[in-house]
Amino acid sequence: MTDEGRRNVRDLRRGNRARLLRRLYFHGPLSRQELVHATGLSSASVSNVVADLLEAGVVVEAGAVESDGGRPRILLRVDHARFQAIGVDVGETRVRMERFDLGLHELAAVDVPMTGSGAGAGSLEPDQVVAAIAGGLRELTAGVAEPLLGVGIGVPGIVQHQPEAVVHGQTVGWDAVPLEQLLREHTDLPLHIDNGATTMAQAEMWFGAGSVTGGTARPGSAVFLLLGSGAGGAVIVDGAPMRGSTTSAGEWGHLNVEYGGRRCRCGARGCLEAYVGAEAVIARFQEAVGDDDLMDSQNLGADEESGLRRILTVADEDTGLGDAAREVLDETAVRIGVGIANVVNFLNPQQVIIGGWAGLAMAPRLLPRIREVAREHALRLPYALTSVELGALGPDAVARGAATLPVARFLAAGGVLPAGPPAVLPAGMPAGLPGGLPATRPSAVPIAARERVRE
Repeated sequence: MTDEGRRNVRDLRRGNRARLLRRLYFHGPLSRQELVHATGLSSASVSNVVADLLEAGVVVEAGAVESDGGRPRILLRVDHARFQAIGVDVGETRVRMERFDLGLHELAAVDVPMTGSGAGAGSLEPDQVVAAIAGGLRELTAGVAEPLLGVGIGVPGIVQHQPEAVVHGQTVGWDAVPLEQLLREHTDLPLHIDNGATTMAQAEMWFGAGSVTGGTARPGSAVFLLLGSGAGGAVIVDGAPMRGSTTSAGEWGHLNVEYGGRRCRCGARGCLEAYVGAEAVIARFQEAVGDDDLMDSQNLGADEESGLRRILTVADEDTGLGDAAREVLDETAVRIGVGIANVVNFLNPQQVIIGGWAGLAMAPRLLPRIREVAREHALRLPYALTSVELGALGPDAVARGAATLPVARFLAAGGVLPAGPPAVLPAGMPAGLPGGLPATRPSAVPIAARERVRE
């Protein structure tokens, strides 16, 4: 057999493994007979692939069910405890890191505050972020015996792969920061870096508001809006991110909503982010009150999360501060609603999903008003067919979504651990594995992870 023929056979076998493994991961436990029906593979192919995955410990037996007139059918499932992955959310006030099992169940977490990057800072030091991630990795991996598939990282900014990940975060002062190269000095784990709104979207597409059943993306398109210190977005079409020519598609926070309006952290004026991110909401409230000492006395100080929570609490008070808080929050809802109407008119998505810690904190009060304004400003037909809802995975969706990146790579490889730079994946993944993944360049995996699935 020629080398090309051997490659074709090897690729076919790996493709079969990937198809079967994805099905078990998202829809298991299943019997071999059910896998034949679900994957379209022959009984012989399913038996061979299952034997490989059982031998490698990727798949385990999960009991039996009665069959019609024959022997009980053995159920199979992916062994979630066999492998682990780490997800990182690089926020502007903290770096959140979580270690997950293969099923994306949280096992451990580390929070590292970003000193000096509270409300109004508008900057994030790359060295500080790298040190936080490196320290968190040491803490999260200490004593872990299970193979680690890699580290996924969600960042605030545009991520380009050249081939290593370079981050352009204009709102936090990052200009072509070689984040992957900087982190490579501290770890040999495979690194997967993407925009935080995109990782949040992938988590919701797998397990949350964007999925029909586990891992099966709803057909059509969805827009995910991330509201944290600032505002971001991700556009998903048929299960894969729409990235644009420079991977910057989805920058919802930089839609211009007011000509010559408030100065945005990106340097432009009138960006949506200048009105609706937590930093902007706090700043507008401070301006409305006009007395920093009064703000301090009300415990509305520098920490964004506590400051935003306090504003939401004050809004229920029958005081001058309460009036100011209600006015600022209503304007925030109006701006978000108009921003959603623009998305509906321009992209015609089936879903608009709001997430991020600030978005989820404000939503109980603002969501009815947001929907009302969006309906008033959008074209009637597309809006009538668009749902505006909240993310289902909570404020940690960015970190969880980041962890899906190494897991997705593992599933796409049919359960084979990475040993070197992988081939670039296509822009879209099959429906069972939503999310077109960016190219990554992982180095050697840890010694504990070098037991590979048989090809």
